[in-house]
Amino acid sequence: MGRPTTKADLLELANGNFTKLWNLIDSMSNEEQMGTFIFDDRDRNLRDVLVHLYEWHQLLLKWVANNMDGNLKPFLPAPYNWKSYPTMNVEIWKSHQSTPYEDSKKMVKESHSKVIALIDSFTNEELFSKKIFSWTGTNALGSYCVSTTSSHYDWAIKKIKNHIKTFRDKEKEKK
Repeated sequence: MGRPTTKADLLELANGNFTKLWNLIDSMSNEEQMGTFIFDDRDRNLRDVLVHLYEWHQLLLKWVANNMDGNLKPFLPAPYNWKSYPTMNVEIWKSHQSTPYEDSKKMVKESHSKVIALIDSFTNEELFSKKIFSWTGTNALGSYCVSTTSSHYDWAIKKIKNHIKTFRDKEKEKK
């Protein structure tokens, strides 16, 4: 399926990719789940990937709640913007270095459920028609939802698959 353009497609792909993510994680050995990524500077382990997803869920949830309540806020909190959000991602990473892996799993599962409920609370038109909400700018609300769910889950799956491959290749070299 390509990038969702309807509520039904968004819900299907968001939930489908989330299931794929967990199936992938569940297929990993404990050593792989706890292993350090050898290919990245920011996200160095599975916990880092999961808290990254969690925090982006929080961005969406807070942004929508504030704006629906009339407290107009940008999607990215000050001082960040779309040019500086990589710095925000580093700050997210730093803030979760003491978060236990088991907690990160619970956090992202709960936040995914909240995001799905949020998406489900809007109509197809509210999600995918531009200029329905002034605070979404030139994008439809659904675009933000796609980015924080199905697209972000794709990113996580690719990163984890890369970790599994490099981890297993390294294990083969030891033998």
